[in-house]
Amino acid sequence: MAHSFEHTPVLREEVVSLFASVPDGVVIDATVGGGGHSAALLEAHPGLRVVALDRDPAALDAARLRLASFGDRVTLIRSPFSVLNQVASDLELGGFSGVLFDLGVSSPQLEWSERGFSYRNDGPLDMRMDPTSGATAGDLVNSLPEDELAALFRANGEGRVSGRIARAIVRARPLRSTGQLADVVAAAVPQAARRKGHPARRVFQALRIEVNDELGQLDAALRFAVQHLAVGGVCAVISYHSGEDRLTKQTFATAASGGCECPPGLPCVCGAVAHHRLLFRGARKPSPAEIAANPRAESARLRAIARTDAD
Repeated sequence: MAHSFEHTPVLREEVVSLFASVPDGVVIDATVGGGGHSAALLEAHPGLRVVALDRDPAALDAARLRLASFGDRVTLIRSPFSVLNQVASDLELGGFSGVLFDLGVSSPQLEWSERGFSYRNDGPLDMRMDPTSGATAGDLVNSLPEDELAALFRANGEGRVSGRIARAIVRARPLRSTGQLADVVAAAVPQAARRKGHPARRVFQALRIEVNDELGQLDAALRFAVQHLAVGGVCAVISYHSGEDRLTKQTFATAASGGCECPPGLPCVCGAVAHHRLLFRGARKPSPAEIAANPRAESARLRAIARTDAD
Protein backbone atom coordinates (compact mmCIF):
# COMPACT_ATOMS: atom_id res chain seq x y z
CA MET A 1 0.00 0.00 0.00
CA ALA A 2 1.37 3.43 -0.99
CA HIS A 3 1.67 6.05 1.72
CA SER A 4 3.26 9.45 2.10
CA PHE A 5 5.81 9.65 4.91
CA GLU A 6 5.09 13.08 6.33
CA HIS A 7 6.62 13.62 9.76
CA THR A 8 7.03 16.88 11.67
CA PRO A 9 10.48 17.03 13.33
CA VAL A 10 10.16 17.65 17.06
CA LEU A 11 12.18 20.46 18.68
CA ARG A 12 13.54 21.42 15.26
CA GLU A 13 14.78 24.90 16.12
CA GLU A 14 16.37 23.73 19.36
CA VAL A 15 18.31 21.04 17.46
CA VAL A 16 19.51 23.53 14.83
CA SER A 17 20.67 25.89 17.58
CA LEU A 18 22.55 23.16 19.45
CA PHE A 19 24.55 22.28 16.33
CA ALA A 20 25.24 25.93 15.35
CA SER A 21 28.81 25.97 16.68
CA VAL A 22 29.98 22.45 15.87
CA PRO A 23 33.03 22.15 13.62
CA ASP A 24 32.56 21.51 9.92
CA GLY A 25 32.37 17.81 9.15
CA VAL A 26 30.00 14.86 9.44
CA VAL A 27 26.84 14.75 11.51
CA ILE A 28 25.24 11.36 12.10
CA ASP A 29 21.45 11.43 11.96
CA ALA A 30 20.98 8.07 13.62
CA THR A 31 17.20 8.01 13.05
CA VAL A 32 16.60 10.01 9.89
CA GLY A 33 12.87 9.26 9.59
CA GLY A 34 11.44 11.61 6.97
CA GLY A 35 14.62 13.71 6.93
CA GLY A 36 13.23 16.79 8.67
CA HIS A 37 16.03 17.32 11.18
CA SER A 38 18.71 16.56 8.58
CA ALA A 39 17.24 19.05 6.12
CA ALA A 40 17.15 21.74 8.81
CA LEU A 41 20.77 21.12 9.80
CA LEU A 42 22.02 21.09 6.20
CA GLU A 43 20.15 24.31 5.39
CA ALA A 44 21.44 26.13 8.48
CA HIS A 45 25.04 24.90 8.47
CA PRO A 46 26.71 24.74 5.02
CA GLY A 47 29.88 23.18 6.42
CA LEU A 48 28.09 20.02 7.54
CA ARG A 49 27.52 16.73 5.78
CA VAL A 50 25.03 14.16 7.04
CA VAL A 51 25.30 10.40 7.25
CA ALA A 52 21.68 9.35 7.81
CA LEU A 53 20.67 5.96 9.17
CA ASP A 54 17.32 4.21 9.48
CA ARG A 55 16.21 0.59 9.51
CA ASP A 56 12.78 1.40 8.06
CA PRO A 57 12.92 1.32 4.25
CA ALA A 58 9.85 3.57 3.97
CA ALA A 59 11.59 6.22 6.06
CA LEU A 60 14.71 6.05 3.92
CA ASP A 61 12.68 6.44 0.73
CA ALA A 62 11.06 9.56 2.19
CA ALA A 63 14.39 10.95 3.38
CA ARG A 64 15.93 10.34 -0.04
CA LEU A 65 13.28 12.55 -1.62
CA ARG A 66 13.42 15.18 1.12
CA LEU A 67 17.22 15.47 1.01
CA ALA A 68 17.85 15.04 -2.73
CA SER A 69 18.61 18.73 -3.24
CA PHE A 70 21.65 18.49 -0.95
CA GLY A 71 23.42 16.11 -3.32
CA ASP A 72 26.63 14.54 -2.06
CA ARG A 73 26.32 16.25 1.31
CA VAL A 74 24.02 13.36 2.29
CA THR A 75 24.76 9.65 2.60
CA LEU A 76 21.77 7.41 3.35
CA ILE A 77 22.28 3.98 4.88
CA ARG A 78 19.72 1.35 5.80
CA SER A 79 20.99 0.22 9.17
CA PRO A 80 20.09 0.14 12.86
CA PHE A 81 22.09 2.68 14.82
CA SER A 82 23.35 -0.07 17.13
CA VAL A 83 26.09 -0.76 14.53
CA LEU A 84 27.18 2.87 14.31
CA ASN A 85 30.72 1.71 15.01
CA GLN A 86 30.69 -0.47 11.89
CA VAL A 87 29.17 2.31 9.79
CA ALA A 88 31.91 4.69 10.94
CA SER A 89 34.56 2.12 10.11
CA ASP A 90 33.13 1.31 6.67
CA LEU A 91 32.96 5.00 5.71
CA GLU A 92 36.34 5.74 7.32
CA LEU A 93 34.86 8.48 9.45
CA GLY A 94 36.94 10.18 12.10
CA GLY A 95 35.45 12.15 14.95
CA PHE A 96 31.84 13.19 14.46
CA SER A 97 30.89 16.86 14.34
CA GLY A 98 27.57 15.79 15.78
CA VAL A 99 25.22 12.89 16.41
CA LEU A 100 21.44 13.19 16.66
CA PHE A 101 19.09 10.51 17.98
CA ASP A 102 15.36 11.22 17.54
CA LEU A 103 13.97 8.11 19.20
CA GLY A 104 10.59 6.45 19.34
CA VAL A 105 8.08 5.80 16.59
CA SER A 106 7.17 8.28 13.87
CA SER A 107 3.73 9.58 13.05
CA PRO A 108 3.52 7.69 9.72
CA GLN A 109 4.43 4.41 11.41
CA LEU A 110 1.66 4.97 13.96
CA GLU A 111 -0.87 5.87 11.31
CA TRP A 112 -0.22 2.98 8.91
CA SER A 113 -2.37 0.19 10.29
CA GLU A 114 -0.40 -2.53 8.51
CA ARG A 115 2.69 -1.68 10.60
CA GLY A 116 0.84 -2.67 13.78
CA PHE A 117 2.20 0.05 16.06
CA SER A 118 -1.09 1.61 17.12
CA TYR A 119 -3.91 0.42 19.34
CA ARG A 120 -6.17 2.91 17.55
CA ASN A 121 -5.91 1.37 14.07
CA ASP A 122 -6.63 -2.33 13.67
CA GLY A 123 -3.87 -4.22 11.91
CA PRO A 124 -1.46 -7.12 12.24
CA LEU A 125 0.57 -7.42 15.46
CA ASP A 126 3.89 -6.43 13.90
CA MET A 127 5.60 -3.34 15.41
CA ARG A 128 8.98 -3.92 13.73
CA MET A 129 10.93 -0.83 12.69
CA ASP A 130 12.45 -3.04 10.00
CA PRO A 131 9.41 -4.90 8.68
CA THR A 132 11.57 -7.48 6.90
CA SER A 133 13.32 -9.15 9.82
CA GLY A 134 13.03 -10.22 13.44
CA ALA A 135 10.25 -11.36 15.73
CA THR A 136 6.94 -9.50 15.66
CA ALA A 137 4.79 -8.30 18.53
CA GLY A 138 2.46 -11.18 17.68
CA ASP A 139 5.29 -13.64 18.18
CA LEU A 140 5.89 -12.26 21.68
CA VAL A 141 2.24 -11.98 22.66
CA ASN A 142 1.51 -15.55 21.60
CA SER A 143 4.65 -17.28 22.85
CA LEU A 144 6.09 -15.60 25.97
CA PRO A 145 5.19 -17.20 29.31
CA GLU A 146 2.77 -15.28 31.48
CA ASP A 147 5.42 -14.26 34.00
CA GLU A 148 7.68 -12.86 31.27
CA LEU A 149 4.85 -10.86 29.77
CA ALA A 150 4.00 -9.48 33.22
CA ALA A 151 7.64 -8.51 33.82
CA LEU A 152 7.78 -6.77 30.45
CA PHE A 153 4.67 -4.71 31.19
CA ARG A 154 5.82 -3.99 34.75
CA ALA A 155 9.12 -2.61 33.47
CA ASN A 156 7.16 -0.20 31.31
CA GLY A 157 5.13 1.21 34.18
CA GLU A 158 2.05 -1.00 34.41
CA GLY A 159 2.76 -1.85 38.05
CA ARG A 160 0.20 -3.95 39.90
CA VAL A 161 -2.03 -4.57 36.88
CA SER A 162 0.78 -6.12 34.81
CA GLY A 163 -0.10 -9.62 36.06
CA ARG A 164 -3.78 -9.16 35.24
CA ILE A 165 -2.94 -8.02 31.73
CA ALA A 166 -0.52 -10.88 31.10
CA ARG A 167 -3.03 -13.43 32.41
CA ALA A 168 -5.78 -12.06 30.16
CA ILE A 169 -3.50 -12.18 27.12
CA VAL A 170 -2.51 -15.79 27.75
CA ARG A 171 -6.16 -16.78 28.13
CA ALA A 172 -7.12 -15.03 24.89
CA ARG A 173 -4.40 -16.59 22.73
CA PRO A 174 -3.96 -16.66 19.83
CA LEU A 175 -4.15 -12.93 19.23
CA ARG A 176 -3.73 -11.83 15.62
CA SER A 177 -4.48 -8.11 15.48
CA THR A 178 -3.81 -4.87 17.30
CA GLY A 179 -7.55 -4.45 17.83
CA GLN A 180 -7.85 -7.82 19.55
CA LEU A 181 -4.93 -7.05 21.84
CA ALA A 182 -6.23 -3.57 22.70
CA ASP A 183 -9.64 -4.99 23.60
CA VAL A 184 -8.13 -7.72 25.82
CA VAL A 185 -5.96 -5.21 27.68
CA ALA A 186 -8.82 -2.74 28.11
CA ALA A 187 -11.03 -5.46 29.60
CA ALA A 188 -8.26 -6.54 31.99
CA VAL A 189 -7.55 -3.10 33.45
CA PRO A 190 -10.07 -2.09 36.13
CA GLN A 191 -11.52 1.41 35.90
CA ALA A 192 -9.79 2.50 39.11
CA ALA A 193 -6.36 1.65 37.68
CA ARG A 194 -6.78 3.48 34.38
CA ARG A 195 -4.60 6.45 33.60
CA LYS A 196 -5.06 9.23 31.10
CA GLY A 197 -5.46 7.81 27.60
CA HIS A 198 -6.17 4.32 26.34
CA PRO A 199 -5.41 1.52 28.85
CA ALA A 200 -3.43 -0.36 26.18
CA ARG A 201 -0.96 2.48 25.54
CA ARG A 202 1.79 1.26 27.87
CA VAL A 203 1.36 -2.36 26.78
CA PHE A 204 1.83 -1.43 23.13
CA GLN A 205 4.83 0.71 24.04
CA ALA A 206 6.40 -2.13 26.02
CA LEU A 207 5.95 -4.59 23.15
CA ARG A 208 7.37 -2.15 20.60
CA ILE A 209 10.44 -1.47 22.75
CA GLU A 210 11.03 -5.20 23.17
CA VAL A 211 10.44 -6.10 19.52
CA ASN A 212 12.97 -3.51 18.38
CA ASP A 213 15.42 -3.87 21.31
CA GLU A 214 15.25 -0.10 21.62
CA LEU A 215 17.08 0.28 24.93
CA GLY A 216 19.79 -2.22 24.01
CA GLN A 217 20.35 -0.49 20.67
CA LEU A 218 20.51 2.93 22.31
CA ASP A 219 22.96 1.79 24.98
CA ALA A 220 25.39 0.43 22.38
CA ALA A 221 25.18 3.39 20.02
CA LEU A 222 25.07 6.26 22.51
CA ARG A 223 28.27 5.36 24.34
CA PHE A 224 30.10 5.03 21.00
CA ALA A 225 28.68 8.31 19.71
CA VAL A 226 29.71 10.29 22.78
CA GLN A 227 33.23 8.89 22.80
CA HIS A 228 33.78 9.56 19.09
CA LEU A 229 32.73 13.19 18.98
CA ALA A 230 35.31 15.58 17.57
CA VAL A 231 36.42 18.41 19.84
CA GLY A 232 33.52 20.86 19.81
CA GLY A 233 31.14 18.19 18.56
CA VAL A 234 27.65 17.71 20.00
CA CYS A 235 25.53 14.64 20.71
CA ALA A 236 21.80 15.29 21.18
CA VAL A 237 19.04 12.83 22.07
CA ILE A 238 15.28 13.34 21.82
CA SER A 239 13.54 10.64 23.84
CA TYR A 240 9.87 9.88 24.38
CA HIS A 241 9.69 7.54 27.35
CA SER A 242 11.37 7.32 30.72
CA GLY A 243 13.60 4.34 29.91
CA GLU A 244 15.25 6.13 26.98
CA ASP A 245 15.59 9.37 28.91
CA ARG A 246 17.04 7.64 31.97
CA LEU A 247 19.65 5.82 29.87
CA THR A 248 20.59 9.04 28.08
CA LYS A 249 20.86 10.96 31.35
CA GLN A 250 23.11 8.29 32.89
CA THR A 251 25.36 8.03 29.82
CA PHE A 252 25.79 11.79 29.58
CA ALA A 253 26.39 12.16 33.32
CA THR A 254 29.14 9.55 33.22
CA ALA A 255 30.82 11.26 30.27
CA ALA A 256 30.53 14.73 31.85
CA SER A 257 32.18 13.48 35.05
CA GLY A 258 34.87 11.46 33.28
CA GLY A 259 33.50 8.40 35.04
CA CYS A 260 34.19 9.80 38.50
CA GLU A 261 33.14 7.38 41.25
CA CYS A 262 33.66 9.71 44.20
CA PRO A 263 30.70 10.54 46.49
CA PRO A 264 28.56 13.43 45.19
CA GLY A 265 29.45 16.81 46.69
CA LEU A 266 33.02 15.83 47.58
CA PRO A 267 36.23 16.65 45.64
CA CYS A 268 37.25 14.04 43.07
CA VAL A 269 40.16 11.92 44.29
CA CYS A 270 39.78 8.98 41.89
CA GLY A 271 41.69 10.66 39.07
CA ALA A 272 38.80 10.90 36.63
CA VAL A 273 39.26 13.42 33.81
CA ALA A 274 36.22 14.73 31.96
CA HIS A 275 36.37 15.51 28.24
CA HIS A 276 32.69 16.41 27.85
CA ARG A 277 30.23 18.88 29.32
CA LEU A 278 26.46 18.96 29.51
CA LEU A 279 25.09 21.81 27.38
CA PHE A 280 22.26 22.46 29.84
CA ARG A 281 20.94 20.99 33.04
CA GLY A 282 18.00 18.62 32.91
CA ALA A 283 15.97 18.06 29.77
CA ARG A 284 14.38 20.60 27.46
CA LYS A 285 10.77 20.14 26.43
CA PRO A 286 8.65 21.39 23.53
CA SER A 287 6.90 24.71 24.00
CA PRO A 288 3.14 24.87 24.53
CA ALA A 289 2.84 26.25 20.99
CA GLU A 290 4.71 23.27 19.49
CA ILE A 291 2.60 20.81 21.47
CA ALA A 292 -0.57 22.54 20.29
CA ALA A 293 0.59 22.22 16.67
CA ASN A 294 1.94 18.67 17.10
CA PRO A 295 0.38 16.88 20.12
CA ARG A 296 2.70 13.89 19.72
CA ALA A 297 5.58 16.15 20.74
CA GLU A 298 4.27 16.41 24.29
CA SER A 299 6.37 13.56 25.71
CA ALA A 300 9.62 14.62 23.99
CA ARG A 301 12.68 15.32 26.14
CA LEU A 302 15.92 16.73 24.71
CA ARG A 303 19.36 16.28 26.29
CA ALA A 304 22.73 17.27 24.81
CA ILE A 305 26.43 16.98 25.53
CA ALA A 306 29.55 18.43 23.86
CA ARG A 307 33.17 17.29 23.56
CA THR A 308 35.46 19.84 25.20
CA ASP A 309 38.94 18.48 24.46
CA ALA A 310 40.82 15.43 23.24
CA ASP A 311 41.81 12.47 25.42
